[in-house]
Amino acid sequence: MLLPIGSQDDFGKTVANRNYVFEAFRKVTTFRGYEEISTPVVEYASIFTNQHVGMPLQSLMKWFNNEGEIEVLRPDWTTAIARALTNHSKSHEKWAYQGSIFRNNKLGVESRQVGIEVINFPNFHGESECLLMARNFLEELAINHYVIELGHTGIFEYFINQLNLSNEELKALQIAMHDKRKDRVHQLAEQNGKEHIASELVVLIDAFGPSEEVLNEYEIRWRNYPILLKIVHHLKKLAKLLNESSKVPVIVDLGMVKKLPYYSGIIFRGFLEKNGSTCFSGGRYDRLYAQFGEDKNAVGLGFDVDVLAEQLSIFNKPKKICVIASDDSLSYAEEIRKDYHNYIVEVFYDEEMINKDDFQKVIYILQKDGKYKVVENEDMYRFN
Repeated sequence: MLLPIGSQDDFGKTVANRNYVFEAFRKVTTFRGYEEISTPVVEYASIFTNQHVGMPLQSLMKWFNNEGEIEVLRPDWTTAIARALTNHSKSHEKWAYQGSIFRNNKLGVESRQVGIEVINFPNFHGESECLLMARNFLEELAINHYVIELGHTGIFEYFINQLNLSNEELKALQIAMHDKRKDRVHQLAEQNGKEHIASELVVLIDAFGPSEEVLNEYEIRWRNYPILLKIVHHLKKLAKLLNESSKVPVIVDLGMVKKLPYYSGIIFRGFLEKNGSTCFSGGRYDRLYAQFGEDKNAVGLGFDVDVLAEQLSIFNKPKKICVIASDDSLSYAEEIRKDYHNYIVEVFYDEEMINKDDFQKVIYILQKDGKYKVVENEDMYRFN
């Protein structure tokens, strides 16, 4: 075995498509005013395993350093960037990142991401920027068939705050909500003596679908719950913006449960219509900076580069030209590239080395009377 389990080599189109995604992302974020940020691939485990982030240590790629501290390969960009921005002086910030994260709880330990972090912008402004940037980026990649899903951590929290749950019970309830197991949800909530909360949570499991339909229904249902009504109105405002700015379907899931503790408000995901794969996800994470002793309002999202790269069509690559040269004419062949700067130019010594069908044109460098001459295939016999 030459590679560890979960590692792999990639070739050709796979690598080219990923690079295209990276290049398109950099183009879009540059023109939207983002600055670039990069963090080390090696971090202390404690940055990610504390109560604010809550990543299980067993899911991280880890080892002990010389001082006995546990170090890890970067498992999460958002947390790493929050650490990097500690004591950063700027008030309003837009950051773009690209690179790999490493976890051993999924197929392959390495996955590639690009993403953005929007710091200290008004809530609606920052959230809108994330979602509109996502639309802009996917349009740049010619990916048009996807669905945006909106949720809010405050809804589930509103109900569970009325229950007296242990940490283990809370985790079990979150899993049951995520898996849409109504019987388990009802059981966990009811055993804490809150029958009406149990009923609300069970109903919440089915509170997903087209944004306008679901939000209108719950605007009426929660008209006497000011906190929940405020959340519904916020979701309606975001959904309206998205519906006005694109033809992409917008759905909501009011029972959506956050995967990481630091999410604290709007959460969103993008799904490809073709196969249901998640192409981006993110949300608000104001609480994350508390571990660094700071209070910032922050929102961001990350794109799965590997998922996006698989969706790319064959792009219009430049036409290919083959130059047949020799040891003596190799430097002359290099000069010829300048005449075909919009073409892929490959140089070979022998035409038997090539498949002529791979090239739009084959040209030959011939020597006559001490001078070099460039001719195309059909001119060979006239030249001789």
